[in-house]
Amino acid sequence: MRLSSTLGLVLSLAFGLWHFVIPYQFDWFGDVPDAPRAVVVSVDWVNFFFSLLLTGLSALLLRFRRRLFRDPVARAFYGLLVLTWASRVVVTIVRPWAYDAMFAAQLAVFAAVFALLAIPLWAARRGPEPPPAADDRPAADARKPW
Repeated sequence: MRLSSTLGLVLSLAFGLWHFVIPYQFDWFGDVPDAPRAVVVSVDWVNFFFSLLLTGLSALLLRFRRRLFRDPVARAFYGLLVLTWASRVVVTIVRPWAYDAMFAAQLAVFAAVFALLAIPLWAARRGPEPPPAADDRPAADARKPW
């Protein structure tokens, strides 16, 4: 399950980073050159903060991935990320841009990332993972902040 969650988190992080450049890569506003500035800025801001939150959440969860299924707070944030990807799948189906190759690719990739992240969360509902091996744990003194 660690491989699945780690791969899902890496893909989620990559999507978050990529989303920072997508508006420029695909010239989002090229088709609507007369769009009011308020619309352009609003879409840019929504995309920026979505990218920031997806990147930040994925990076933090990757950093603390050994605690994901033992710590209830980490599991809650992981659940939020799973919910985000589930929402992306649902929105892609309910409000697609078009039914073409891009739709199929988006749906397949979003569903794959969702599955990679959701399967470990579903498996963890049975209870926490066993603690890591002795050589994976930091020394007792290293955990003390003082």
